[in-house]
Amino acid sequence: MLFDSHAHLDDAKFNEDFEEVIEKITSSAIKTVVDVGADLESSKKAVELSEKYPFIYAAVGIHPCDADTTDIVFDEIKALATHKKVVAIGESGLDYYWDSVPRDVQKKSFIRHIELANELNLPLIVHDRDAHQDTFDILKEYKPKNAIIHCFSASKEMAKEFVKLGYYISFSGSVTFKNAKNLVEAVKVVPLDKLLIETDSPYLCPEPTRGKRNDPTKVEFTARKIAEILGLSYENVCELTYENAKRIYNL
Repeated sequence: MLFDSHAHLDDAKFNEDFEEVIEKITSSAIKTVVDVGADLESSKKAVELSEKYPFIYAAVGIHPCDADTTDIVFDEIKALATHKKVVAIGESGLDYYWDSVPRDVQKKSFIRHIELANELNLPLIVHDRDAHQDTFDILKEYKPKNAIIHCFSASKEMAKEFVKLGYYISFSGSVTFKNAKNLVEAVKVVPLDKLLIETDSPYLCPEPTRGKRNDPTKVEFTARKIAEILGLSYENVCELTYENAKRIYNL
């Protein structure tokens, strides 16, 4: 069994063949997918998908590239988060790669997401792109009860620091790329009970289909790469990451 801990099936890139993608997933080893909101509209769509498909659960939040700190937005996210199939707040965090929203606004939005996650006793899905130290500093200060560092892209040293805070580390298809030496080293230092896998589909398609549209079935390649790195069986990695995802999402 496989658990894709972070996907965006609500993305427009799936519009033309959505039902075929769903059929492909249900015919595969994928048993559970968390569809993650990136803004208010996609958060609503994630909840709708979770209502329609038993294997899909939802997360609701505002991506840092769309960061909005207004009360009306957070009131709507909070209302969505009360749905029985919403299992996390996010994704939220910091993105200094695109830097499309002022950094102070990103930080305020991130902190509000942490506060909401703690209020509702839900895990937080953290987006961190080229903002590792600031992300760590905010997490350390505001202390979400549970968090997932999604699509991990930092060093092994930073992985250790996030783990010290008690958080889970999720690896995407990026770990399969030929230039992913830092990620390979990071995998080695993450405790097995804090390890997750994801696709972030439709993005970050793993080798051997890099550059194409990603979908949850391709999380298999990430699992196989992690098994290779750690010297474990593929089946073992599937089992432990499945159980870890169930635990953090309280399923």
